[in-house]
Amino acid sequence: MSAHRPLRFGGGGGATATAAEFADNARRIESLGYSTLLTPDHFEREWFAVGPALVAAASATTTLRVGSSVYCNNFRHPAVLAREAATVDVLTDGRLEFGLGAGYYLPEYDHTGIFLPPRGERVTRLRETLRIVHGLWSDGPFTFSGRHYTISDMDGWPKPVQKPRPPIHVGGGGKQVLTLAAQQADIVGIIAQSADVGLHFERDTHALLAEKVEWVREAAGSRFDQIELAALIWGVKLSDHRQTAAEELARRWGLPVNQVLDSPYFLIGSPDAIVEQVLALREQYSISYLNIFPDDVTAFAPVVNALTGA
Repeated sequence: MSAHRPLRFGGGGGATATAAEFADNARRIESLGYSTLLTPDHFEREWFAVGPALVAAASATTTLRVGSSVYCNNFRHPAVLAREAATVDVLTDGRLEFGLGAGYYLPEYDHTGIFLPPRGERVTRLRETLRIVHGLWSDGPFTFSGRHYTISDMDGWPKPVQKPRPPIHVGGGGKQVLTLAAQQADIVGIIAQSADVGLHFERDTHALLAEKVEWVREAAGSRFDQIELAALIWGVKLSDHRQTAAEELARRWGLPVNQVLDSPYFLIGSPDAIVEQVLALREQYSISYLNIFPDDVTAFAPVVNALTGA
């Protein structure tokens, strides 16, 4: 059952000043026991472009998986995205986790002039992209005619190394995206609901997370137990002084202290206390895959060491 799926952890792979430093960081993430190096698809200077970063990370490591968390569907035509992701899978010897999201962060669209579709249309486009990527990764020519994209007798190349395909990770916070993810993804990432200039961190509570998991459960039906549920952890603070640590995280994220204390996405306390919090996320919500930001990768390592595969 999903509640007893083995725990695993992803570490954020941020941009560095040099290639050597990025390779060293990937090796460090692998040595600390993380299963995956993850990088998002944003134009912010904290991150490299997804495809080259993942190939570089895999080239510097031995077993570390690499993942997009997540590719923004609006930045590329689905055929371009399918080709890039399949190339990453080939060049990493089959270590890709293919993450995809509907997009949300308005400043990136203002800066680039890329069109940000209305919310409902983003979900429709995402659904079509998943269909196209799957079709182009399959054997033989593929044809598709949708509301937003058309593919005519195209045999996608290269084909991914992983069969039948790389695992698909769809992340989102709204009911429409989570419903789609529950129906089509192997990994469902449950995050805060998007706002035009960020995410609604202030709405994150245990009650809301429970509601979102129920959306996934209802939409997935009989395949729920085959889905891996994931969460992006906003902050980790190892401390015996929970209130003080929460106050520090609250200042960093611009949130009320009570919100930080009530959010399942902040892990605060001693290593043993955080181990219990992680186990509770799995027990209560079936979440078994936690993704950690770069600044918290080292601090969280004792928890990774204690719980990987548990």
